[in-house]
Amino acid sequence: MVVDAAWAAIVLFLGLLPNDNFSGGWRFDAQIATAVALPALMVFRRRLPDLTVTAATAIALGQVCANVDPAASSIAYLVFAYTGAAFGRTWTSRLALAAGLLAGPLAYWRMNPAKTHFADDGVTAVRTPYSVGEALLIMLLMSTPFILCWAWGRLTRVRRAYLTELEDRAARLERERDAQSKVAVAAERARIARELHDVVAHNVSVMIVQADGAAYVLDNSPQQAKEALGTIASTGRQALVEMRRLLGVLRTADTADEYVPQPGVEELPELLEQVRTAGLRVDYATSGHPRELPRGVELTVYRIVQEALTNVRKHGGPDVHARVAVDFGERELAVLVEDDGRGTTDEQLASGGTDGLGHGLIGMRERVGMVSGSLDVGPRPGGGFRIRAVLPLKTAH
Repeated sequence: MVVDAAWAAIVLFLGLLPNDNFSGGWRFDAQIATAVALPALMVFRRRLPDLTVTAATAIALGQVCANVDPAASSIAYLVFAYTGAAFGRTWTSRLALAAGLLAGPLAYWRMNPAKTHFADDGVTAVRTPYSVGEALLIMLLMSTPFILCWAWGRLTRVRRAYLTELEDRAARLERERDAQSKVAVAAERARIARELHDVVAHNVSVMIVQADGAAYVLDNSPQQAKEALGTIASTGRQALVEMRRLLGVLRTADTADEYVPQPGVEELPELLEQVRTAGLRVDYATSGHPRELPRGVELTVYRIVQEALTNVRKHGGPDVHARVAVDFGERELAVLVEDDGRGTTDEQLASGGTDGLGHGLIGMRERVGMVSGSLDVGPRPGGGFRIRAVLPLKTAH
């Protein structure tokens, strides 16, 4: 409004300058009123575009009907043609366009009225000072400034809408980026939670088995009980180390390189030895040509074997025997874990049975899916349970 008020003051000053029409009379009074009203409307044209454009159009029609000559303040009509297109509603924009198109013909009609004379025969003849072509050209030239101002206002509206759309799009992209970051954080935390599940479930099950064995042989064989307690202590320390590493990732992402590398296929013999110490008989075999694998595949293999052997101890029953086989193929790596225990039920496959929620198998499927592999779990022919995972490998060049 400050800028519009400054322009309105200039228009008011120009409209009140003395001219040939300052000779008194009601037309002079109407000209003064128009010179004051139009700048007053200019001050509020952005706040009230529909009202001010409508009022200016009414003043213009009244000026034409009253045959009040235009003055310097009439330049404000160009401003209102721009205002209607740039800030008004649809009907206001159309009104401004129609008024601009009619401005030329109406002004020409008032400034160049038809002249009449009487012929000798008494017949009235009508004569205009310009030909039809000249009159049309003059009307067009007089309407052109209004049409150009209207088009300028329309362009301003389109450009403003485009900038608003760009701002909305930028804000929407920023919100989407923040949402994606939150999803990525949640996925990473879920992955770490699965890591913690694997670590805790495996090591705690080993500790429980060792503790039960130590309590059973404590009176008859103190040496075996002592060895079992030592295994419990070392397993607990190993679990704490892995838990600290995983929880450290949750606390900061900048010090990830300071942690111990994730376990892989090379650490499987240590895992199996730990399981054997807990009382589970496990055979281990490899085939193909062992080689360095992607870290994601290495960790997936280790966690699958770890979770599968944990399930064997929980559900396999007494005197169970397990077998682990890793086959290094040219294009894929196959991992097989099977046992000859009592197998499982549909309830345990679906929900983990009465002592769990089946997160182990769900974690296996998610891990295998992350490396675009396939997982087959189910009862083993002849009794027991069988888990087989096939993980694709990149072909060496």
